[in-house]
Amino acid sequence: MSVLSALARPVRRAGVLLAAVACVLPFTAGSSTAADTGGLSLAAGTSVGIHNTYDDTAQFPYLAEALDTGAELVELDTWVDPFTHEWKVSHANPLGNDNNCVDASTPADLYQGGANKDLGSCLDDIRVWLAAHPGHPPIMVKLEMKAGFDATIGLGPTELDALVQAHLGADVYRPADLLGGYPTLDAAARAGNWPTRSALAGKVVLEAIPGTFEMNNPFDHLWTDTEYAQHLAALQAAGTLGQAQIFPSVLGAASGDPRTRYPDASLRPWFVVFDGDAHAFVDGGIDTSWYDTNHYLLVMTDAQNVDPALSDTAPSQADALARVARLAAAHASFVSCDWTGLPAVLSEQLTRG
Repeated sequence: MSVLSALARPVRRAGVLLAAVACVLPFTAGSSTAADTGGLSLAAGTSVGIHNTYDDTAQFPYLAEALDTGAELVELDTWVDPFTHEWKVSHANPLGNDNNCVDASTPADLYQGGANKDLGSCLDDIRVWLAAHPGHPPIMVKLEMKAGFDATIGLGPTELDALVQAHLGADVYRPADLLGGYPTLDAAARAGNWPTRSALAGKVVLEAIPGTFEMNNPFDHLWTDTEYAQHLAALQAAGTLGQAQIFPSVLGAASGDPRTRYPDASLRPWFVVFDGDAHAFVDGGIDTSWYDTNHYLLVMTDAQNVDPALSDTAPSQADALARVARLAAAHASFVSCDWTGLPAVLSEQLTRG
């Protein structure tokens, strides 16, 4: 991005001008604590992200502004639209887009134009933003599949892979990249086959979790996690795992190995990402070192709810930094919160464990 194009972005509140100028500079170790964590594998560090990143249009009218904070996890909630055959991005409207994505094709586009675009456009914004910030640490994109897939109308795992490939291209770190020469993702993770954070600079790692509507639908008996794991197993059997773009996530804090919930034991080794409530993990007596020892990625959500609870949106910076450090010590790979006004917290990068 040129200085002129950066300064062209709308100035709506104090500090935006400084952020705009910063955006024209390549990401360097001196701009964060990346120097301390770049040599760590992806599974050996802890980063911070923003819950429902697309939805806080008051704080972030543009998705790029959330990325400007240094957050390394962004969440996008998506619905399959059976009428338009689009992947809509919204919190509660299954047939419409309600978000801060603008369908950017150049860095200057990231901070202008109309929002409320579909999932492909949100991914475009992330790709363009990363291209304008060379060397930036990897970003986890968390997809909540609100109502799950619907392969019967051409909106299944295969089509989602194709969408991600079309909009993010080579920026994606895929399951096949982790697999290497190992038989399953589980074997690769336990062998420590994750690249370093520096090697993943400019990359996106996608996880998919079952959605709230899906889990409460009595007629849905094939949730996102199981369906995408089946997809991975089928692709591997066909020798085409490279087509897969996403890591399915085991949702919900639980003691022991939560993959035992899947009756089909052959699917369990395809899960190496886990996602659940921080309070349940930390205050519930769960041995989270198991995730770290096996080099699995662990996303801890609602960081504010760990005892003693903090403000949902505006704790003191000192308290928020201390909470992130506590969750890093508790073996979180990514800490999710709504502390949108604390960029010093959102850009934190720590050693895990």
